[in-house]
Amino acid sequence: MALNINKDTVYRAAKPKDKDYFISDGGGLSLVVGKNGTKIWKFIFTFEGKRKKLSFGVYPDTTLESARRKAEDARQQISDGFDPSEARKAIKAARQVTKSNDERTKAGLPIIDSFADITRQWLSSIAHLTSSTTHTKKTSRIERLAFPILGDKPISEIKSSDILAVLKPLIHKHQLETAHRLHAEISSIFAYAIVHNFTDYDPSQPVAKQIPAQKVKHRAAIIDPKAVGQLLRDISNYNGTFVVQSAFRLSPLLFQRPGEIRQMLWSDVDLDAMEWKPYISKTDFHHIVPLSRQAVCILEAIKPLTGNGVYVFPSSRGDGRPMSDNTIRTALKSLGYESDVMTAHGFRTTASTLLNEQGWSPDAIERQLAHSPRDQVRAAYNRAQYLDERRRMMQAWADYLDGLKSGAQVIQFPRQA
Repeated sequence: MALNINKDTVYRAAKPKDKDYFISDGGGLSLVVGKNGTKIWKFIFTFEGKRKKLSFGVYPDTTLESARRKAEDARQQISDGFDPSEARKAIKAARQVTKSNDERTKAGLPIIDSFADITRQWLSSIAHLTSSTTHTKKTSRIERLAFPILGDKPISEIKSSDILAVLKPLIHKHQLETAHRLHAEISSIFAYAIVHNFTDYDPSQPVAKQIPAQKVKHRAAIIDPKAVGQLLRDISNYNGTFVVQSAFRLSPLLFQRPGEIRQMLWSDVDLDAMEWKPYISKTDFHHIVPLSRQAVCILEAIKPLTGNGVYVFPSSRGDGRPMSDNTIRTALKSLGYESDVMTAHGFRTTASTLLNEQGWSPDAIERQLAHSPRDQVRAAYNRAQYLDERRRMMQAWADYLDGLKSGAQVIQFPRQA
């Protein structure tokens, strides 16, 4: 096969004619001289039985030497079994992706098909399945803990070792619950990526066995009636701010989750109906908490102070946020109750244990604890079935606590039907 047939002077001297014409340089390389005077290098080749063309640029901007080098590279690719036109398309596409990613990075957007990009798509796809609070927590956890290592990596190139590198710091800190949650979320992201053809494999699967099993840790709670009475007396003598005092005194009466009490909204409280109707994000349903006379009294006392705001128990910083999640825990500790004796969450265990011992319906107690069934039809049925009983139970519970607080010898008779 003849190569490098002509000298540069031949191509430089070429003049336009009535029609376009080719001057062959050999080996598939030619200079196409247009009737308008343009001169373009073309490489003509056959690959898998198909005749194809590649343009190598305009002469003389693309010199004869440069065109010959490009032709030689193309012939080598054909010899190696690659289509040079497809290789050029791949290079062009890669450059376009690089350009697009540079623009996305400047705009604060994730790189295309990266872990961060696919994560955003997955989060968007499940947004309607979770509460806004849960979705925000999930998003924050992935961004804080996974993105620094995985965020910019193409999702198809992530290895099991990369995922283990994300989880190792949590394992070393014994934050096993967070490690298990994050691992499950990463696995869900890869499941989404597989279904949508971004990758073929979930590298998080082999990592699961590297996370130690989490030991169930029960929150400490006082369940002895005499000790409960002493705790109530200590709470009544607590010298914190009036807002914290009120939340502290209300906690054993309502025995809801600490986060729900500290974030109590005035818009959810109906003092006339003696009800509090919070949305429970953990179990995704709207709860009804009957308020005893004692609970109403506490809320009526604090309403002149915080009633014009959003939260019943606002932060002392005046920043529009609710009371800190550490407030009740700190208050208990200031009274001498360490976390291995009593916790803010422990008021739920105290109420559940003693109410069950008093013979109240386990279903009514569970419903009052906001352990709602996922079946919405069943949840609505339970709500209607147990509300009257829960009203009686909550008032009886408040009266019982008053008796314990006063130091009376309170006998736990079974409830009256």
